[in-house]
Amino acid sequence: MDKTVSGVNVKGCITPPSSKSYAQRAIALSLLANGRSTLRNIEFCKDTRSALKCIEALGAKVTFIDDSTITIDGGLNPVSDTLYVGESGLATRLFTPIASLHTSPICIKGEGTILHRPMMLMIEPLRELGVKVADGGGYLPIQVQGPIHGGKIEVDGSFSSQFITGLLLALPMAMEDTTLIVKSPVSTPYIDMTIDTARCFGVEILHNDGDYTEFFIKGRQQYEPVDLSIEGDWSGASSILVAGAIAGEVTVNNISTLSKQADTAICHALERAGAGIIIEQDSITVSKRPLRAFTFDATHCPDLFPALAALAAAAEGESTIIGTSRLRHKESDRALTICQEYEKLGIKVDISEENVMKIQGGEVKPATTFSHNDHRIAMSVAVTALRCKGNIVIENAECVEKSYPTFFEDLESIIVR
Repeated sequence: MDKTVSGVNVKGCITPPSSKSYAQRAIALSLLANGRSTLRNIEFCKDTRSALKCIEALGAKVTFIDDSTITIDGGLNPVSDTLYVGESGLATRLFTPIASLHTSPICIKGEGTILHRPMMLMIEPLRELGVKVADGGGYLPIQVQGPIHGGKIEVDGSFSSQFITGLLLALPMAMEDTTLIVKSPVSTPYIDMTIDTARCFGVEILHNDGDYTEFFIKGRQQYEPVDLSIEGDWSGASSILVAGAIAGEVTVNNISTLSKQADTAICHALERAGAGIIIEQDSITVSKRPLRAFTFDATHCPDLFPALAALAAAAEGESTIIGTSRLRHKESDRALTICQEYEKLGIKVDISEENVMKIQGGEVKPATTFSHNDHRIAMSVAVTALRCKGNIVIENAECVEKSYPTFFEDLESIIVR
């Protein structure tokens, strides 16, 4: 599916989807809780549906109450020997340790870009925890057979926090206590989300204040069912907020700066760039003002890079965004993809310096672009297109279904004709 976006002004209110990061964590813990959990305000994007398929294969019963509410009758009792994670990196790294709690051999399979994303960092730690692992050369498919024993384990956290999340949520149900040592942790706000979600389900995960290098997880804990409403998604909201900053004024509802989501950091970037921003209890309003170049470290919030690229392209001068090393193994190599697609738009992007992206703001020219099957790239280009005097075509735009299925409808709803 191709989408065409042209230069327009925007004004209006948007309620973004719920956080798929929180949703997937809550879905996983609803499986592990004995009893019925109710999850509300869920957006059934592709990644969330993949998580639901995984827990059904692992023995949960999922009932759809309405278009944003489900109940989950938990209990880890696999009814299939295969988990299909779709293209979801979080589902892969979350459900592999959870599947390892069971004594049955279970194969984790995926599709599309996830098949090219390395999984080697999961394999040896799981083996050291007593799990039998048959790996596919460091890539999916991977077969695991538990149970996880617990103990003391060291994990490389420099690549992603997602496997750390999987371990932190699985290990409370291990037979023994676990001390988890994490080397060079990144995306630490996502670890906060994990600990917060576990606490909602009655399980405690301990670590030193402000230090994400050592965790203590007591074994043989039990998750309790919950009635939980999933908060709005800052990752999806970030693109809409940038749209307000470069093309008019937008209010995004059902998000709070008190959230533990990493992408609340978009507010700091918007402030540094000079956008007008009003923060209220459960909404953010961003308005267009002359934008200036900014420097921003996105190491712990790499999903913001595409939205930050759209913001930097509209700012006067050269902006510097740090953390490109985190982008190589996303749905695309996002640093290279941003460089390629923004060059088509007449925007200079320099990634020659290690771990740094520099973007020179300027006018946007009409072009035909390609999403690279990356939902955040499609949204980034669409927002940048709001400044174009002609049309910008985005090929394979349907990839937004991975996280924000109604993105283009929401964008259309705030366009001023």
